[in-house]
Amino acid sequence: MADRGRQRPVGVVTRGTTNPNRLRRVDNWIVGTCGDRLRAAADPLVVDLGYGATPVTAVELRDRLAARVRADVRVVGLEIDPVRVAAAAPAADPPGLTFARGGFELAGLRPTVVRAFNVLRQYDESEVADAWRTVTDRLAPGGVLVEGTCDELGRLAGWLLVDATGPRTLTLAARLSTLESPARLAERLPKALIHHNVPGERVHALLHALDDAWQAAAGLAPFGPRQRWLTAVGALRSTGWPVLDRPHRWRHGELTLPWSTVAPT
Repeated sequence: MADRGRQRPVGVVTRGTTNPNRLRRVDNWIVGTCGDRLRAAADPLVVDLGYGATPVTAVELRDRLAARVRADVRVVGLEIDPVRVAAAAPAADPPGLTFARGGFELAGLRPTVVRAFNVLRQYDESEVADAWRTVTDRLAPGGVLVEGTCDELGRLAGWLLVDATGPRTLTLAARLSTLESPARLAERLPKALIHHNVPGERVHALLHALDDAWQAAAGLAPFGPRQRWLTAVGALRSTGWPVLDRPHRWRHGELTLPWSTVAPT
């Protein structure tokens, strides 16, 4: 414990803007995709890394995991800024929710899941791989990092699942009722990809193909955006893109693919 107290947080203070329900889409995905890891864990510890100026999204993450995965889940919100940690303390009322000062070194913790959202977006792309490695080196065995970004209201988002071997998948997610075009998802690609949305790169080809499929499914718009999205994602898979998961996840406005299909060339 004394060693933990001497650790210096790794990283820099970010802007910290947040809103209630901003991270609902990624939280629901964590429940569905990482829930079994937490159920099997001896210590169901989750870290919300860089929760921001207010602790609302850490509180929401704990509530969702406790209700749908494990009642005894522990969520620790980490922030580098000690002022933010002190301000969050009154929110640590539910059992299993605490706040501490820390960065990519995870304050000496060994979590099964780390959620880091809208953090690396504010770093240089050259710093991303080292940040991933710093986090994944400190995970519990079989642990994962969920790293990505979203807009201010959480309507558009993109995130990566990263483990000890590196990135495994990319997920794009949108609130379908407000989605004008899947091309808008380019604005919320994770930092490792956002500068690679240019001709000749795989992620650019993916977004172009998804947008084409969305436009081709325009005739289904009267049946609602969900039916249009399901059709577009199914068409994307039929053209050879290795779309993961089943339609029950697509219905949430999600699209997940292996990292190898979008990794920068």
